[in-house]
Amino acid sequence: MKLKGSQAIIKVLLEQGVDTVFGYPGGQVIPLYDALYDAPLKNVLTAHEQGAIHAADGYARASGKTGVCIATSGPGATNIVTGLATAYLDSVPLVAITGQVPVSNLGRDSFQEIDIVGVTVPITKYNVLVRRSEDLVPALRKAFAIAKEGRPGPVLVDVPSNLQVAELEWQEAEPEITAENPQADAISLAEAAALLNKAQQPVLLVGGGALNSNAGTELVELAIKADLPIVNTLMGVGVVPASNERSLGMTGMHGHIASNMAVVNADVLVVAGSRFSERVTGDRTRYVGKKTIIQLDIDPSEIDKNIAVSVPVVGDIKESLQKLLPLIKEAKHEAWWQQVKAWDATEDRSLEKGDRLTAPWLMKHLSAAMDKDTVFVTDVGQNQMWAAQHLIVDKPRHHLTSGGCGTMGFGLPAALGTAFAVNSPVVHICGDGGFKMTGMELYTACREHKKIISIVINNSCLGMVRQWQHIFYNARYSSTILSEFDFIGFARSCGADGVRAATCEEFAQALEMAKKTDKPFLIEAFIQQGDIVEPMVAPGAVLDDFVKVSK
Repeated sequence: MKLKGSQAIIKVLLEQGVDTVFGYPGGQVIPLYDALYDAPLKNVLTAHEQGAIHAADGYARASGKTGVCIATSGPGATNIVTGLATAYLDSVPLVAITGQVPVSNLGRDSFQEIDIVGVTVPITKYNVLVRRSEDLVPALRKAFAIAKEGRPGPVLVDVPSNLQVAELEWQEAEPEITAENPQADAISLAEAAALLNKAQQPVLLVGGGALNSNAGTELVELAIKADLPIVNTLMGVGVVPASNERSLGMTGMHGHIASNMAVVNADVLVVAGSRFSERVTGDRTRYVGKKTIIQLDIDPSEIDKNIAVSVPVVGDIKESLQKLLPLIKEAKHEAWWQQVKAWDATEDRSLEKGDRLTAPWLMKHLSAAMDKDTVFVTDVGQNQMWAAQHLIVDKPRHHLTSGGCGTMGFGLPAALGTAFAVNSPVVHICGDGGFKMTGMELYTACREHKKIISIVINNSCLGMVRQWQHIFYNARYSSTILSEFDFIGFARSCGADGVRAATCEEFAQALEMAKKTDKPFLIEAFIQQGDIVEPMVAPGAVLDDFVKVSK
């Protein structure tokens, strides 16, 4: 069967189970968009290519499927680079299809010619410039396979426009041969079990890799059997229910005191799917201390990359835990739990009281007032840390955020993609700085009739950078104090509704209004400029090192 290259691309997308794509047309993808015109696919036209890639990312994170983004050559392709890096560092499966100048014009500095394959080598699992029609379909099928297998990640397929109009012979897909995951060996499992069975002060640390493995049930079972306190990284929020009595919450630079002190003083630390970033560890030379570390990860390159571990268990985390659990003995660590609870009691929770509108109170109220199936999508900065610290997220894939790349502007387009992936309520949380970076996607949400509750925490500053300036640069607030912006007026110009809230009562009323409307709704929440995140230190330190800063 003969097909144009553009038709073949659509056919591969359908073959791979794709129902929604996000993109922006341009000169070198006009043939592909012409094929999309009649295709049984939902094509979401975003306001900017960065919005398209983040929307595809949010769709993938929320659904567990592979997200798809389309962009034209040159600036269209370079506009998705930040989104590829965001997905790469958080192990999100994406397929980006970019247009390219015709093969005959390659290497001639043609109009809108950029070597996007060369640009994106460090931030994709696989990328390829297709030069022959017969290679197009195999390249796309390979891209989807690589995006999903093992540790997921983004891929890019660059397709010259002449191949999109040229005819090719369609070949049906061969039966898919799934690449086998590495398997945890019996010796490592036995060593891990022996260490954990002898531990007196053990801790379980849950990272984003455990989310990709769908290992939440096994992790809870391990924690119950071995009597483990559970801490999580930013990317591990929701893998184990936050309301679980064993959950201490986030560890790391912006983590809770009990979480960090438990990690500091653990004798055995079981780590499931974390790469030990410096935001989690702090001073890596001090992080290990006297503890023994057991690291479970599907990616062998993560073993000993940042922290030297005693027992590596390489394989799919869920499968490894299923093999490990029968080797674990029932345990009780009452004295250890008493100490953990004593640390927890020292944390200052005064900002949650509700005597004035603060971000911690706001997050607690959101958790109580919203449906339990609500998906929270955050931007980056203080809003992100407040959400990770104080939201009660009990389900995996219900807290989406840019962890490794820390991409401001991620939140709104990712929430848009999420709204296409789930039927649950979607709440977008951001700061007054990050919203402005990709705020035009609120217009896209309105045009597509996707209800998103967008909460802009307005403290009139770039809060996280200001916090660092406050602590380390003698309160010299260089370029971090923001001028006034009419967020509500902007929202209404896009077709959304919105209100301002400066008190707890006003916020609660605004949220009820937002829940009742059928269109996107923006709540501008005014909080004090000085309400900063604390503490700000990771477990590669001791309690005396915790930085306490008042407003």
